[in-house]
Amino acid sequence: MYLRTLERLERILGPDHPSTLTSTNNLATVLQDQGKYKESEMMHRRTLEKREKILGPDHPDTLTSTNNLALVLQHQGKCDESETTYRRMMHRRTLEKLERILGPDHPDTITSTNNLALVLQRQGKWDESEMMHRQTLEKWERILGPDHPSTLIGTNNLALVLQHQKKYEESETMHRRTLERRERLLGPDHPDTLRSTNNLVLVL
Repeated sequence: MYLRTLERLERILGPDHPSTLTSTNNLATVLQDQGKYKESEMMHRRTLEKREKILGPDHPDTLTSTNNLALVLQHQGKCDESETTYRRMMHRRTLEKLERILGPDHPDTITSTNNLALVLQRQGKWDESEMMHRQTLEKWERILGPDHPSTLIGTNNLALVLQHQKKYEESETMHRRTLERRERLLGPDHPDTLRSTNNLVLVL
């Protein structure tokens, strides 16, 4: 029934019409309920791609498609992709809105940049993650100063990404900087200081 409806809507209204996309989404959901996850995933991806292009990334229907795709990925045991698909899209949208409304140097915008960098890091997108971590760190240092806890978190995050990229010398420099400042500000036995000690040992 859903397939027949979709075929008619595609023929009469075209594949990109909102009603057609709603029908595509419905069929994908039915396939998911039937355990036909690969086919469902394919249709959810198609619906999401078209809704983003036609309706924009912030439209409620687009957000519904984002969530639906994340769910079907989760059903297939693709938990990492499910989480990062949803989170990456949401973080990108949040960051774009914050940059537009609050400006690129607002603390909330910088925190959002850091969050997106961490999601990209989990996906193994090291180059893009490194770029965003550098942006975050540069702004924290300029706005909050080199010894602020948020700045030290930014230093540590960048050091970890550099370590994964085998940029060991720069990573070691960043880990040493983080450790020295945390020892001075928090003391040698603080959990953050101990984590920095461990991170430095791993890169040596």
